[in-house]
Amino acid sequence: MTDPLFSSARAAASLPETNSAPPAPRAADVADPASAVWPAAAPPAATPLETLIATVARLRAPGGCPWDADQTHASLVRHLVEETHELIEAIEDGGRDDLLEELGDVLYQVLFHSDLAAHTPEEDFDIQDVAARLTEKMIGRHPHVFGDLSLKTADEVSAAWDGFKAEEKPGRTSVLDGIPAGMPALALADKVLGRAEQIGLLEADAGFPLPIESEADLGPLLLAIVASARAQGLDAERALRTAVRDLQSEIRGAERPADDAFDAGIIALPS
Repeated sequence: MTDPLFSSARAAASLPETNSAPPAPRAADVADPASAVWPAAAPPAATPLETLIATVARLRAPGGCPWDADQTHASLVRHLVEETHELIEAIEDGGRDDLLEELGDVLYQVLFHSDLAAHTPEEDFDIQDVAARLTEKMIGRHPHVFGDLSLKTADEVSAAWDGFKAEEKPGRTSVLDGIPAGMPALALADKVLGRAEQIGLLEADAGFPLPIESEADLGPLLLAIVASARAQGLDAERALRTAVRDLQSEIRGAERPADDAFDAGIIALPS
């Protein structure tokens, strides 16, 4: 593990402080300026990010906050979900101050989990390791920026993206690998449909005959579907998740040899 910039091992009792060195003597005030003892330059003051890292460490260190000290990765999940949704709301409906605050709350979750890992023997990594891993991944996934590959448009990057990820994770055997099963059903459906298009199970431009030209058309239609389901005592989220699972089975069947293929009959409008 890299040496933590600020962790409770190094900053358990105090936050970083601005170091102010005594003023240097003026040459005019000393008889022999060459022999004068000049103070060393003061180290730079901690940045706000460094101070925040140290704040997290102090809260979790002995003598800090009992609630923070009791938390685990699992206990923080619901807070991460809540903070993420609040950030989404700030992006969609908030102003500058809302976005500033909610980005900070999500960042705090990342720092909290990193400090937890730094003090968990079987994990043993900190925020510096997180940053190093992310930097390595981003450079690897952008050979058109950091390497010799030429990709001129966003569409070209999108087309090559899955190949970059496949090189990074050669152990994946299905286009469905890496999709979080816990995603909300609507977002999960969108993701899985994209993978169905990727293997040719569904045409990307195959539009179903629905009166949708914009999100302004789509929103009321989705709301009407949910309202109809609710009126009949049906769970729209569960129903969509079940249909997505069937589609995933169809995709996995298409990835197997033809004699093992499975057709769930999902890629069609219901009759």
